[in-house]
Amino acid sequence: MLLIEKIYEIKKKIFAWPKKYLTVNGLYTCILPDKMYVKKMYKLKLGKKINLKKPQGFNEKLCWLKLYDHKSIYTVMADKYKARNYISEKIGDEHLVPLLGVWDSPDEIDFDSLPNEFVLKCNHDNGVIICSDKNKLDIEIVKADLFCHLNRDYYKKHREWPYKNIPRKIICEKLLKNSDGSQLLEYNVFCFNGVPMFFKVGSVLLDGTHAKDFYDIEWNHLELKTGASAGDIFSKPIHYDKLIDYAKKLSNNATHLRVDFYVCDGKLYNGELTFFSNGGHMNFTPNEWDTIWGSYLTLPPKHRR
Repeated sequence: MLLIEKIYEIKKKIFAWPKKYLTVNGLYTCILPDKMYVKKMYKLKLGKKINLKKPQGFNEKLCWLKLYDHKSIYTVMADKYKARNYISEKIGDEHLVPLLGVWDSPDEIDFDSLPNEFVLKCNHDNGVIICSDKNKLDIEIVKADLFCHLNRDYYKKHREWPYKNIPRKIICEKLLKNSDGSQLLEYNVFCFNGVPMFFKVGSVLLDGTHAKDFYDIEWNHLELKTGASAGDIFSKPIHYDKLIDYAKKLSNNATHLRVDFYVCDGKLYNGELTFFSNGGHMNFTPNEWDTIWGSYLTLPPKHRR
């Protein structure tokens, strides 16, 4: 048996173990109930206790939503495959990244039929495999990675309820690239109770660092950081009004939603719909932005499933 085949078989066995033996940051994912786990993870990630009785900050409110805001439509919106129908109905299928295939197992994928460039991902977690040259792709390693992601209970990582009941699949999409070679920017629109309020522009610096820059809805650069920043260098994007309009339409069912877009060769594509940025553990600098963002978010009555 080849080494890569052995690795594949070992990974299969590991992810077949009972879930009680798998941990996240040392916390037993199947032993702790959701509320206790959310409280412990909040303290671990942000270094302070969470107030779930009267949440004030943005992170506290996102964690409250994990526990008490359970609408069935959220499962559809979080599912990267089923969400395509939701997005198509709301803003049109011309804003979907072209789909190249969908499978239940890595072994079903016919790599010979795929183009030279593509993106593979599972519909229920955040893992992405980007292929920019199929001739250099180690297919067995890709299959092993996909198997790991397919068997990963992403809900358990941060107890994000929308991911709990997603039927797991592998999807393949077109790799978006600007034909002129310019950098593909990601525009995240943060919506509060269906109202777009803030933008985050995702870019890559010359040293390969991923940068995040924040703007308000009028496109004023904010002195807010959650990591590296490129500075106030981004002009208002084309389709700016559509970005706001589409984000509003896609988020009108959600208490809070981050709607992600790409502008590729002048065309607007939806990336995904995200309920809990950074798992509800955003490190705001300065920290007062956690309170500011939290003040814009009105929590609904508790609704659990």
